[in-house]
Amino acid sequence: MTALQVSNIVLWLVVLGLLIVVLALTRQLGVLHERITPVGALMLGRGLSVGEPAPRLEVADLEGRTLRLGAPSAEGRSTLVLFVSPTCPVCKSLLPVVKSSGKDERQWLDIVLASDGDPAEHRDFVRTQGLASLPYVVSAPLGLTYQVSRLPYAVLLDGAGILRARGLVNSREHLESLFEAQRLGVASLQEYFASKG
Repeated sequence: MTALQVSNIVLWLVVLGLLIVVLALTRQLGVLHERITPVGALMLGRGLSVGEPAPRLEVADLEGRTLRLGAPSAEGRSTLVLFVSPTCPVCKSLLPVVKSSGKDERQWLDIVLASDGDPAEHRDFVRTQGLASLPYVVSAPLGLTYQVSRLPYAVLLDGAGILRARGLVNSREHLESLFEAQRLGVASLQEYFASKG
């Protein structure tokens, strides 16, 4: 055997060994991912505190209907206000989850989409994303009231107009963590797990 043949055999053995290591690491990452508890929506330090009455605002959606956000609901329904933008790729990827959650949680939850800017741009966004079934508010004061600095950002108000949960939501797990936080009576899942630890 020549030195070239020996080096080729050694290199192939090294490549096969590295392939086995990569597969083992991939499997371990999957196991680790399953063991980690979802962190939930990220609460930013500023803004209204969970448990406080939400400010009452009267806003109009793109169809001209008046919505009273923060006011107690006669039916006791909670309201999720999701701040989005037509230029936010994460917002666009989250919209199918929001529509699905709206159907799954329709017994107790109303969803309102909110943003600011040019109403014509938002009408196009509603049309292209198939959001006609959800109220869509274009209101800079609404975003300022909840001190929204990053998107997508969600605020969950209970039927009495109390702020129950809030935070950045980038996935289905983040969105559902707001519902779970309200059910558990905590500001966030992080607070819940910290109290249990």
